[in-house]
Amino acid sequence: MPRVLCVAGARPNYMKIKPVMDALERRGAEVLLVHTGQHYDPAMNDVFFADLGIRPPDRFLGVGSGTHAEQTGRVMTAFEPLLGEVSPDLVVVVGDINSTVACALVTAKAGPLLAHVEAGLRSRDWSMPEEVNRVVTDRVSDFLLAPSPDAAENLRAEGYRDDQIHLVGNVMIDTLLANLDRAKASGILDRYGLTRGEYGLVTLHRPANVDDPEILAALLKALGEIAGRCPLLLPVHPRAAGRLGDVGVPGGIRLVPPAGYLDFIALQDSARVVLTDSGGIQEETTALGVPCVTLRDNTERPITVEQGTNVLAGRDPARIVSTVNRVLDDPPAPRRPELWDGRASERIADVLLAGAAASTRPRPTDHGRTPPI
Repeated sequence: MPRVLCVAGARPNYMKIKPVMDALERRGAEVLLVHTGQHYDPAMNDVFFADLGIRPPDRFLGVGSGTHAEQTGRVMTAFEPLLGEVSPDLVVVVGDINSTVACALVTAKAGPLLAHVEAGLRSRDWSMPEEVNRVVTDRVSDFLLAPSPDAAENLRAEGYRDDQIHLVGNVMIDTLLANLDRAKASGILDRYGLTRGEYGLVTLHRPANVDDPEILAALLKALGEIAGRCPLLLPVHPRAAGRLGDVGVPGGIRLVPPAGYLDFIALQDSARVVLTDSGGIQEETTALGVPCVTLRDNTERPITVEQGTNVLAGRDPARIVSTVNRVLDDPPAPRRPELWDGRASERIADVLLAGAAASTRPRPTDHGRTPPI
């Protein structure tokens, strides 16, 4: 059986890597978990490992924060010698964070097979660092594991071979369905004094929404108007905490600390509406059948708009308010996309183990230590 190195670096990765690790281990693969340390705040990190039952990582790189270049470079320089030491047959990266592209680039040059879970997602917005990370990671990967038909079509349109592309479904939904009953029993609604269907849930963290004080103030003004009709709960992302305090939060918006995975799923499941700039939350609300209004001009997950409960509202305050009012008056009908069935990780394990067994690529021996050209 192959030795598989799975990489996680930040909260969006944990829900994706856990079911893949489990499925590979059930089939007898030797699985090692590497945590790059891109997220290191306990509220964004430790609680998710505990909630999801993820075992402690085999290696922690501790790269911390910094600019995109600093963070990516630190991951690469820490990950390269680890590959030489571990000598995996296969490396699995997930999502679109800086750790994803950094480890993908090192792996592609070092020689092990490389798999990208969540391949093919495209926003067409090159101002998003995640879009750059997604496209580059796909380009150097051997196995492109697409979560939805549109993602697979994107890859075909970009010229990838059919034998590289595998429509496997959404591993985020594997984790959601496996933990939904536990989430509903979390008690978070009682702790916050909330009633199912009588509040809205908000998340804000993208630089385009929180870094510019004028844009953030306009968004908060819109949220304040919405809160007059539907009280809003806003778990505060560390990135936005100070900025929210500087700008000022209107009445009707309740700020609370970041929530763990189970608590946050419970909050989503019981919300009347969710307002977000997160990609993963668009998927989770679609699976839960909860109306979602995305505070962005585009989405790399268009299937959540076409088949789910997601509506794009952009960042114009008037449009946001009118969109939310329309959704509250006439919620979109829930529909879960095909293959979002809780078995994506099983299909991924099948693809990876068959591919690793059939590969004729020699096992790497130098792992990038040859002199650069």
